[in-house]
Amino acid sequence: MSAVVGDVQAGRLIFGADAPFQCAIIPVTRVKQNCSVIWCTRTRMAAVIDPGGDLDSIRALLDRNALTLERVLVTHGHVDHAGGAFDLADIMGVPIEGPHRADRFLVERLADNGDLYGMDWAIPYEPARWLGDGDTVRIGNETLEILHCPGHTPGHVAYYHRPSGLAFVGDILFRGLIGNTSMPYSDHRALLRSIHLKLLPLGNHVAFVPGHGPLSTFGEERRTNAVVSDKAKERYEHLIM
Repeated sequence: MSAVVGDVQAGRLIFGADAPFQCAIIPVTRVKQNCSVIWCTRTRMAAVIDPGGDLDSIRALLDRNALTLERVLVTHGHVDHAGGAFDLADIMGVPIEGPHRADRFLVERLADNGDLYGMDWAIPYEPARWLGDGDTVRIGNETLEILHCPGHTPGHVAYYHRPSGLAFVGDILFRGLIGNTSMPYSDHRALLRSIHLKLLPLGNHVAFVPGHGPLSTFGEERRTNAVVSDKAKERYEHLIM
């Protein structure tokens, strides 16, 4: 399978209609955060990754595709990614999993940060499971691998579906950019290590859904990304080994 990369079109299928694993993206909240609805096409069981808000749109996509929500997944504790997780899980009667427990302090602050950024629907939650390296998540017959990728936040995780070559990386990496590390709890060196030691080794063919903006592939970023391309890496390789 090859994912459709490039500009996001709300609700567009990432793979062909006969693919065993499927994904559609809904940009949510005023910052157009990429919320991913993923499902096993054999069982119609689904998960929602990073439901920051606009739950009516998310639930409409689930209904339109005759999907049964199995769990809510979160990449990191920022309000545009996690702000709607509690409500969606509560309404649908499903568990929340993720992120890594190092982001607990952000999850606990969701209501305060929601008020600060005009997302007053955000509610803190206690996940059914904090996630880390080596963990897996089942969606119907399909399995996601968990990669702990600190840097943007200390507890950021990525979700990887190996059979389809598709990763969900939140705010770790974008087309042409990397995640913001200006927050007091961020770590630029850790982010570079996460990208170079955990994401890019998955392979040039792997497509990824970033937290915002268009989809890309790790191969494209190795060629063209001004911060993490192979050429750029030569300047700071000593920092990531």
